[in-house]
Amino acid sequence: MTFDPDPTSSATAGQDHDIDHGYDELLAGQLARMSRDLYQRGWMPGTSGNLSARLPGQDGHALITASGRDKGDLTAADLVVVRAHTGKTLRQGPLRASAETSIHAAVYRSTAAGAVIHVHAPHATAVASRTGGAQVAPLLLERFELLKGLGLADPSHTELPVFPNWPQVPRIADDVAAYLAANPQAPPGLLIADHGITAWGSDLAQARNHLECLEAVCQLLLLGARPAIAPATAAAETKGEPS
Repeated sequence: MTFDPDPTSSATAGQDHDIDHGYDELLAGQLARMSRDLYQRGWMPGTSGNLSARLPGQDGHALITASGRDKGDLTAADLVVVRAHTGKTLRQGPLRASAETSIHAAVYRSTAAGAVIHVHAPHATAVASRTGGAQVAPLLLERFELLKGLGLADPSHTELPVFPNWPQVPRIADDVAAYLAANPQAPPGLLIADHGITAWGSDLAQARNHLECLEAVCQLLLLGARPAIAPATAAAETKGEPS
């Protein structure tokens, strides 16, 4: 079902989401404005990238950007209502939910996120391309002052997961859900090799802040700041070395 701010529209009549049309329209507008802003930064070129945010209430629904829409021209009409935990579209319509809806759903199932942003920010994407491989690769980040902007229990360090870019997006989503379930202290973000960055927060503003911090850290890494190797990776690399 596509988003329609008109409460008399047949597209929304009788659905099982208890719609607050005023709030839903406001949220759709916020998503569209943020999409245009991220496009202007060069983080969502063409139709790439996607954003979503939970709708209020206990029914577990979310608004997400439609597939194939130019992010620089996105409007409130270019949003689709889905079930937050599964990504299933509530009602078929002329728009399809983003092809990466399942990754958003994996984050919503596994965290308390209220909004998720996926972009192709250049520095994060470059780091993901250098770091990623055929399995999840935790990138240990230490000492960066910007880590304080991620709301971590211990902002002195964190491990940013880099996921393989499987052709089947649901497979990536399964990897994300499994990782987040096993690592509840993970940072509010992840990288996908050769693809981009996804970040989340309690709302769109916080998700954007987390995204900006992680992109800035990735820029510092590319400028020469040396990333630390995650402990498990370091142990594997040094095992068997002569003393």
